[in-house]
Amino acid sequence: MPRRSKACAGAADIILDPPSLVSAGRKKGVMSRIVANAAMGNFGWQLMVPTKSTLDVKDLNGKKVAITAAGSGSDLLALWTIQDKKIDFTRVPVGGGGLVPNLLAGNVEAAVVYSPLSFQISKSGEAKPILDYATAVPPNLTAGWIVLDKFAEAKPQMVQKAVNALYGAVAFMRANRDVTVKLIAELYEMPPEIAGLEYDNTIMKLETSGDMGAANVNAAVQLSLDLAKLGGLKDIVPVEDVISAKFKPVPTK
Repeated sequence: MPRRSKACAGAADIILDPPSLVSAGRKKGVMSRIVANAAMGNFGWQLMVPTKSTLDVKDLNGKKVAITAAGSGSDLLALWTIQDKKIDFTRVPVGGGGLVPNLLAGNVEAAVVYSPLSFQISKSGEAKPILDYATAVPPNLTAGWIVLDKFAEAKPQMVQKAVNALYGAVAFMRANRDVTVKLIAELYEMPPEIAGLEYDNTIMKLETSGDMGAANVNAAVQLSLDLAKLGGLKDIVPVEDVISAKFKPVPTK
C-alpha cells in the first residue's frame, strides 16, 4: 500500500505491484492500469519447516503457520495452500522480522518465507522447503508496472520510455550475471552466494517482454485476482479495466 499512496500523491509515476492493488484502487476512484507484465510467479517464496522437522504439507492440518501479516503475499499463499491441499491450519501474523525467530523457536510449525530470506535459511541449514510456490501455484501475474490513467493519457511517450528502460535493464541483468550478483549483494547487504541464488531464482525468471497484449496475460491476471479473493478482496473489477496493452516495451540497448 505505501507504494500505491506515493503514486497517488505524485511522488512516483510508475510503481511495481499486483493486479489486486489496481482493482481495489479503481473501486475507490484511483484509476490506474498495469502497462507492463513484470513477473508471472511467486519466485523464491517457499513454505518452510525447521531442518529437523518431519512434517510435510499435509501434516500441517491443525497446526500453526507463520505469515507476515493478514492480507499480505504470505497470507494469500497460505490461504492458497489451505484451499489447494484441502487442509486447515492457523495463520499466525508475526511480521517479516518474526518469521525465522518464531519458526526456529517452535512457536509455529511452518512459515511462508519470501526471498532472499528463504534462500538464506535454507543455505544455513536452519530450515528446509516443503513447498515451492514458484512451481506449485499456477502461473499468475504477481507483479506489473502500474501508472495512473491520467498520467498515461497526458504523457504516453514518457510511459513508453520508462517501460523501455525497465526491460532494457532486465535484459542487461540477464546478460551480465557477475555484475548483477555483485549489485544485489551490495544493495541488499547479503553474501554473494545468496545474491547468486536470488539472481538465478528471481531475476532470471522475470518477464522479458512485458507485453500486456500477450495471449496468456488475461488468464494470468484473472487468476491473480481470484487468488486475491482468498484474502478478502471484494468487488473485483474486470480484467480489461486492470490492464492496458498500449505500451509494449521495446527494451533499450
